[in-house]
Amino acid sequence: MDGVLDWSRRVAQTIWIGGVWTIGLIVAPLLFSALSRDVASGLTWRLLGSMGWVGLVCAAVLLVDWLWRHGLAGMREGGFWLLLLMLACTLVNHFAIAPMLVGLKASAAQAATGVFGGGFATWQAISSLLLLVQSLCGLVYVTRTD
Repeated sequence: MDGVLDWSRRVAQTIWIGGVWTIGLIVAPLLFSALSRDVASGLTWRLLGSMGWVGLVCAAVLLVDWLWRHGLAGMREGGFWLLLLMLACTLVNHFAIAPMLVGLKASAAQAATGVFGGGFATWQAISSLLLLVQSLCGLVYVTRTD
């Protein structure tokens, strides 16, 4: 069983954390430099949406693996909280901000106000910030945890 969990952990880390870094640092900038803003934006959002679902599955695998290896005492360790923070970033981006951005883009003529008082650009900046936090947490997780 430990061999399967070890393999699953490594695959989940690679796919989730590597995917977030690849899309955020390589694919999205390339799309925006090579395509029109509308096309690049649409493709980037589709990729990030898919990555959100991947992140949910990988987070479940990594959290189960963490608790299997460390027990409930593992909830006091930094790696566990890094995973939870990454999961929280994924959940907020995928289920709160992304649907709001789709709605704002569809009704671009109307000014939307919310917690941060902003429209599309404000929420897109918040989403990007969450992606950055998630990426940095993933980097720390990979480099500092077993």
